[in-house]
Amino acid sequence: MTGPQACHGEHDNGRVDVSEPASISTGIASRYARAVFDLAREEDMLAAVEQDLGLLEGALAESADLRALIASPLYSREEQGRALDALADRMGLSAIMRNTLGLLAAKRRLFILPHLLAALRGLIAEARGEVAAEVISARPLTAEQERRLADELSARAGRSVKLQTRVDGSLIGGLVVRLGSRMIDTSIRAKLGQIQNMMKEVG
Repeated sequence: MTGPQACHGEHDNGRVDVSEPASISTGIASRYARAVFDLAREEDMLAAVEQDLGLLEGALAESADLRALIASPLYSREEQGRALDALADRMGLSAIMRNTLGLLAAKRRLFILPHLLAALRGLIAEARGEVAAEVISARPLTAEQERRLADELSARAGRSVKLQTRVDGSLIGGLVVRLGSRMIDTSIRAKLGQIQNMMKEVG
């Protein structure tokens, strides 16, 4: 067994529906992530898969073309499959991750890849007695800021927290942090949105 076969029962309508609610995408991604995690643990390849996560997260953060490839319905499943296979070769991804990417392309589910990576990182962290925290900031955090944030979140969670950081230039300021299943949003944009909603209610 070389791929997350537990997910083969997904309905395939032959197209990408990028309008699916985020909660649905997250649910689908969680099932794939669990299948990948279980297989990687069974084959003693968790370390290799964790390395794959870092490579893919970095590629998604740096490449707008890759983000477009996995999200756009304009690419055929064959085009997506060939591109991801070439990417796996270039990065030296594990067989488990390569087969997972191929399965996602074949099932027209590549748009869930960011959710899958986050869910898989959370499962690996949990297996180590850690909590994975996704941190989105308007600008890159310094090493000192990351250390202080990890300490604060660890104190809140009651166990070690491993940060996964990325930059979102659309944030006006502050941070968006997902700690396990909890969302902690301190961004200015979020506060402005709350104020706008309050004004609409008053009006």
